[in-house]
Amino acid sequence: MSERTVAFRDKQLAVQGPELKPGDVAPEVELATGFLATSSLLADTAGKVRLVSVVPSIDTSVCDAQTRRMNEEAANFGDQVIVVTVSVDMPMAQKRWCGAAGVERVIMLSDYMGLAFGQAYGTAVPDLGAEQRAIFVIDANDVVRYVEYVPGIGQHPDYDAALAAVRALL
Repeated sequence: MSERTVAFRDKQLAVQGPELKPGDVAPEVELATGFLATSSLLADTAGKVRLVSVVPSIDTSVCDAQTRRMNEEAANFGDQVIVVTVSVDMPMAQKRWCGAAGVERVIMLSDYMGLAFGQAYGTAVPDLGAEQRAIFVIDANDVVRYVEYVPGIGQHPDYDAALAAVRALL
């Protein structure tokens, strides 16, 4: 199996974890929501379609734009879809950013404690201490229906394709 990489500036950095594909069962992971507080990605959103938007750090321009876009789109889906953003930012930084940005419809989950999400979903970039930008659509039965691993840290994902995958499940 060849090593997967992601572009960061002029370097290719190793990405760890399995490369998930549509049809795979989504892994369950615990992510931080505060100090000593966690949320189970699947169990705590059971029975819903999940749009999981993965960003390296919420305080960068592309991550900011991606999360704001997901917040806007969440309003169009109603309560059938849960929109989650995963980053390695501390939960307090995520909450601060959401308050400043007016982001209220996205559940922010932090993978700062060891990249467990990244190791399970194939987005861990240990040399950066962050996640590879990605989008996953997981159906109400915990099956991955759409995956995009963005090849460059500073690139936007294909929003239209991810949103079409969500709409196809409604």
